Order: sequence, then C-alpha cells, then structure tokens
Amino acid sequence: MAAPGTPLARRLRTEIEAAGPMPVSAFMAQALTDPDHGYYTTATPFGAGGDFITAPEVSQMFGEIVGAWLVHVGGAIAAALPDERINLVELGPGRGTLMADILRVARLRPDLDRRLDVHLVEASGKLRQVQAATIAAARPNRAEPRWHDAFADVPEGPTVVVANEFFDALPIEQAVMTQAGWRQRVVALAGDGFAFAAGESPATVPPQFADMPAGTIFETCPHGEQVAAEIAARLTRFPGAALLIDYGHDVPAPGDTLQAVRRHEYADPLHAVGEADITAHVCFGALAEAARNAGAQAFGPITQAQFLSDLGIAARADALVAAGPGRRTEVETALARLVSPDAMGALFKVMALASPGMGALPPFPQH
Repeated sequence: MAAPGTPLARRLRTEIEAAGPMPVSAFMAQALTDPDHGYYTTATPFGAGGDFITAPEVSQMFGEIVGAWLVHVGGAIAAALPDERINLVELGPGRGTLMADILRVARLRPDLDRRLDVHLVEASGKLRQVQAATIAAARPNRAEPRWHDAFADVPEGPTVVVANEFFDALPIEQAVMTQAGWRQRVVALAGDGFAFAAGESPATVPPQFADMPAGTIFETCPHGEQVAAEIAARLTRFPGAALLIDYGHDVPAPGDTLQAVRRHEYADPLHAVGEADITAHVCFGALAEAARNAGAQAFGPITQAQFLSDLGIAARADALVAAGPGRRTEVETALARLVSPDAMGALFKVMALASPGMGALPPFPQH
C-alpha cells in the first residue's frame, strides 16, 4: 500500500469513495489508457530511456525474423489473390521499431511490398507521432500508415497481423478464493492508499479450480479473448494469419501475475498510478480457444527461442558479425537475450492464427 500521489490516483480515489471498490480490470484500464493521465496515452515508455525494453528494441534480428515470417505468409496470399491489396497490421506498435524492421524485409519482395497497406492499432497520439517518423525512415516515399483505435476498425480484406507484447497490457479480471467461495477481486481504499480486496460479486472459474485454498487468485482476460476472436473472425472471411508474441503460459492456471514496471524495475501496481506500466501474463490457451471458436486455426504456442532459432536467427547473427566484426559482443549479447531460457527465450511464447484451410505455418508443429 502506498500513498496515491499522482493526478490519476487522486481521481480514482474520488471515484472509489463515491461508488465503492473498483474491479481490477477497471483500475488497470484507467491506469493505462485514461485519456488525460493514462500511462500509454501520456508516456513514451519504450527503450533504455523509458521503463522497459521490448524484443524489437533489443536487436534488429528479432524484427527481421518476424518480418520474414510475415512476408512468407503475405507472399502466399499475394500469389493466390494477384489483384488484392493486403493489410499489414500491428497491434500496439510501440515506437514503430518492429514495423520498420518488417518493412525493410518486405522491400526485398517489391512485388509484395507495393501491395501492402500498413495499419497500426494505437490509442496514443504521442506514440503515433513517434511511429510515423520511425516508419517513414524505413519506407521513404510511401504512403503513411493508417492508425486505428481498435482492430475492428481496420478495413476488410486479406490481412496479416503481428502483436508483440500487446495482449499482456489488456485489462484482466481477477478472482480470489474466500471462505464464501470465489469472489471478484477489487481495488479498495486503505488509509491514504489503495489495496486489493475480495469484492461482493461471485466469480466463475473453470471447474477444475472450483475447490482451491483461500487466497488463491485466478485471472482471465475477456478483452484479450475478444480481440483474438475478432482477428479469427476476420481470418474466416478473408485469407490471412496473425502472429501473437508475448510472455505467459500455455493453459489456464491459478496465480497472481499482475505486475508493474517503472524505470526498468518492478513496482507496486497500486503506486504511481498512470506513471508505471501494468501488465499480466497471457494465457495462450484461452486465446487459442477464442480463436478456434470463431472459426480460425490456432498453432502453438511455442517458445520464442524455438520460433527464432528454427527460422534462422543464429545464421542472421553470424551474418551481422561477418559484416561488422566490431559488433560481435553486441550481436551475441542480443542473441542470448532473445533466445536464452533464463532471459526471454522460454517465458515468451509465439502463437499463430490462420484462416481455415491454410497450410503449414513454419515453424509451428501441425495439429
């Protein structure tokens, strides 16, 4: 518990005083996306000067491998539909680094590149400006990307999607086991700060977790499942695929994964509200189920290490070192960070969604 000193914390305190404790999902949503004081709408969080570093910021190798995968899928769609434009969509593009790397790879296929319409799902006006500059440098003399507040706003048509560390920032619901059964977990007032508490509303959890010790936490992300279903529904209407990359687990499991990061250090999610990143681990099994229920195929998840390694990141690292021997330490350090099990290699997972009937999507094992 900590004193709420930010403008957003003071406003949320007033709301809780008036209406009662707030579901964790509502607190998280306001902390991240409040129009005036939300973290993503007001901060520039990425990179060494921000609060955290994502894989595209670690090394160009990550974006190049992802770009090669998307170009492979996009090329297959282009061959089957020679007269169609293709939507290239990124959800939560950060500073535009990943999309810039993808577009550099796409330029190796001019026949495909000229048919790509770039769409970015980004709510922050501040980040949109940064993305515009980054992408313009990577794709000079081409039309600007089009920005959207939600995936549902992206025009219909053949579509390839990438979402790197997007789903972890969507608001989650938490349930807590009490002596009276499962209850919705809420954020309440405690002295001059905030604290988590069990609310009055009953919560539903999967049957296998119905009888758990008091204090057990179970998380769901209805917003994430909705987005996965929207992508899947698009893929049933038009050819395409989506690549989802995030940290998390394969199947539903109890546990409290809500966390905050500020200035590259873990922080209290209830402190510095609006000035720290708040995320939770992604349940890929839930996203896959939502996608399949909407009619799409789901492949994986596999570890980030397997995805990058099977698609040749080690060979790309060797090529970069050969082209610039002075970069050896930099490249090898970045490679280890991306694929090592004790860094990003095991915790981060990769899952693909695809249109019904689409063939094998390397390097994912078949069903």
